[in-house]
Amino acid sequence: MRSSLVPLGPPVSQDRVITSFPKCYTPAACLQLREHFHGQVSIACQRRSTGTVGLRLSKVVVVGDLYVGKTSLIRRFCRNVFDRNYKATIGVDFEIERFEVAGIPYSLQIWDTAGQEKFKCIASAYYRGAQVIITTFDLTDLQTLDHTRQWLEDALQENEPGTCFLFLVGTKKDLLSGAACEQVEVEAVRLANEMEAEYWSVSAKTGENVKAFFSRVAALAFERSVLQDLERRSSAWPQVGNGDLIRMEGHPPETQDSERPSSLGCC
Repeated sequence: MRSSLVPLGPPVSQDRVITSFPKCYTPAACLQLREHFHGQVSIACQRRSTGTVGLRLSKVVVVGDLYVGKTSLIRRFCRNVFDRNYKATIGVDFEIERFEVAGIPYSLQIWDTAGQEKFKCIASAYYRGAQVIITTFDLTDLQTLDHTRQWLEDALQENEPGTCFLFLVGTKKDLLSGAACEQVEVEAVRLANEMEAEYWSVSAKTGENVKAFFSRVAALAFERSVLQDLERRSSAWPQVGNGDLIRMEGHPPETQDSERPSSLGCC
């Protein structure tokens, strides 16, 4: 088993540094419309009090039909290459991508899963413990969009309800004209809203929206990780009477009562 700790290394590349909250692709299918990090997250980052968030890997799984371009999408982001000679993923593979989010180191472990039916039983074991599920389809093949429902259902069966950010991603945007792409996106956005997922259209061939998409993934996952860490530390403080925190001299809590995370959601 690989360790969940990330060894300290050189600074991340400049294009992996996220200083402001990345924008969504379309407000019509967006996980949250805020333009800034959650207030408590910003404060925690400024104080460098994000706990072990910078030492953990956040798991991202990418699922979808054969030939929709899952591997090409991941390779374009992680290695900035596009290989026309397609080779189907056998079982699973993964990449680890390092970021700096609001001054804090953060890493995503991006799992590339096979689209063939015969490998489903192997790949499904790797869905467990995902913080993010990316369900992909080919913008030029609406049948692959229909299949995303089943892919998402399979991935969610391996995870606790409400613990994953969900994304619906249309690939091969370069193969459609603007008008044709917009027409497909209408149906895709409708489905994304059903799934409670955020929608994006990308092109691994040209790189269009790829970096912006994964920056958005990293920012949302990072924000939730910090909020979860703050809540765990807050709940660990002993309570008496009506639940007020015991103020221990020299060890103030990370946040005041009015500043505690109200939920672990993205808003």
